[in-house]
Amino acid sequence: MTLRLVSDRTRPNPPLAELEELAAHIVTLALSKGVDVAEAIARAGSELTTKVRLGEPELVEEASHRGIGLRVIKNQRVALTSTSDLSPRGIARFIDDALELVDVSQEDPFAGPAEPSQIATDFPLPDDLYDAEIGNITAAQALDWAKRGEKAAFDADVRIRNSDGATFSRSAGGFALALSGGFRGGYSTSYASLVVVPVVDDEGNKKRRGHHWTARRHFAELDSPEAVGAEAARRTLRKLGPRKVPSCEAPVIFDPDAARSIVGMLAGCIMGSSIWRKQSYLTGRIGTPVASELCTIVDDPFLRRAPGSRPFDGEGLLSRRNVVVERGQLQTYLCDSYSARKLGVASTANAARGSSGDVGASTTNFVLQPGTATPESILASTKRGLLVTEMMGFGFNALTGDFSRGAAGFWIEDGKIAFPVSEITISLNADELFKRIDAIGNDLDLRTSTASPTIRVSSMTIAGS
Repeated sequence: MTLRLVSDRTRPNPPLAELEELAAHIVTLALSKGVDVAEAIARAGSELTTKVRLGEPELVEEASHRGIGLRVIKNQRVALTSTSDLSPRGIARFIDDALELVDVSQEDPFAGPAEPSQIATDFPLPDDLYDAEIGNITAAQALDWAKRGEKAAFDADVRIRNSDGATFSRSAGGFALALSGGFRGGYSTSYASLVVVPVVDDEGNKKRRGHHWTARRHFAELDSPEAVGAEAARRTLRKLGPRKVPSCEAPVIFDPDAARSIVGMLAGCIMGSSIWRKQSYLTGRIGTPVASELCTIVDDPFLRRAPGSRPFDGEGLLSRRNVVVERGQLQTYLCDSYSARKLGVASTANAARGSSGDVGASTTNFVLQPGTATPESILASTKRGLLVTEMMGFGFNALTGDFSRGAAGFWIEDGKIAFPVSEITISLNADELFKRIDAIGNDLDLRTSTASPTIRVSSMTIAGS
C-alpha cells in the first residue's frame, strides 16, 4: 500500500471570511506599490484519494493546500504570481515578484479588468455547492466505500475474479476573490466520487475491463457502493466475446458517457479564445445552423448542486445562463473580458481564474438539453447500427471539424443489442455529426460539468474489418 501525505496540518482550513480578508489585503498591498490593477484569489481546501484492489488498500493519498494567486496590470502589461507561503515575509516577496515581472512584460492593448459597470455588487451565495459531510470523510471511511464497491462487483458474478481496483475520492474547500475594481466575494465547494473497475477473462486469455462510477457534490446523493459495484460488473460482463464488424455507414447511438465527449468537442470550439485565434471551425458561424433542430445546448451556472455551478465568474461578474445553441442555431460564443474585447462583444460571464491568478474563458455546466425519448426507445427504433459506450484516442481537429476516434460498444440488429464490438473507428466531420443528430434521450445525469443524455447520429462511417 502506498501512503502519501502532502498536507499542511498546522491549522484547519480557514473560513471564507478569512480568505476574503487575505485576498483584499493582497490587493491593497499591490496597489500601494503603484500598479494600476490588482486582483487576488485566495484558496484553501483538502483532497483525499483512496484505492483498493482485490480487497486490500493500495493507495491512501491526502493533501491540504492554502495559497494565493495575484494578477497585476500596469501600463497595459500583465504579470501573474502565486505562493503558498503566507507569512509576512513570503507575501512581501510574492508581491515584489509581481512588480518585477510586470515591468518586463509586453504591452497588450486588450489587457485589463472587467468593465466596472459589469462587476457584481450583490450576488446570492448558494447553499448547495458545499457539503460538510464530504469534507469530514476520513481515510478509513473512504477505504470502506472502495472495498464495498469492489466486493459488490465480485459478488455479482463468479466469472469476475480480478479487478483494476476501486477508487474513492473527495475534495472540499473554498476560495475568495478580491478585485481592485471593488469586487469581493467567495464560496465553498465539495465533490466526491467512487469508481469500480472489474476485470474478466475472455477467450484467448484476453482481459476485458468495464467500469461504473458515481459522483456528486453531496454525500447523501451518491449511489451506494453496492449499486456501483453491481453495475460495474454488469457492464464488464457484457463486453465478453466482442467481434469486429465490416466497414459501413450506419446510425450510431452514443450513451451518456460517450455523448458527453461529443458535446465537449463543441465546448472547446465556442470559446472566445478559440474564435479570435481562428482555431475553430465555428468561427463566423453565429446565427447559422450548427446542429439539428433537436439540439439546444445551454451553459448554466445555476443548476442545483451541479459540478459547474457558481454565483459569479472569475472576474467578479454575476453568473448568467447562456443559450449557446438553440434548436440547432449557434447563438453566442462564451467569453471572458479579454476575448470579448478581441471580438468586439460583451463578456458572457464565463471567466475562470486559475490558482496563479490567470484568467481565461471556460464553461460552467455545459449541457445538451434532454429530449423525451427513453434510451430503450431510441435503441428499439434503430434497425441496424452501433451503440458506442467507449471511445479511445484524441481524433478531433477543432479547426476543420474532422472527427475520427477508436470506439467500442455493441452492434444493433432489429432494434436490439446483438453482440459486443471492438477495434473499430467511427468518423464524420463534427459539423455534419451535430446536424445528423436525430434522437435525444431523457437520461441526463449531471455527474460532470459537461453533460449529455443519449444521442443518435443518423449516419456515420464505421471502419471495421
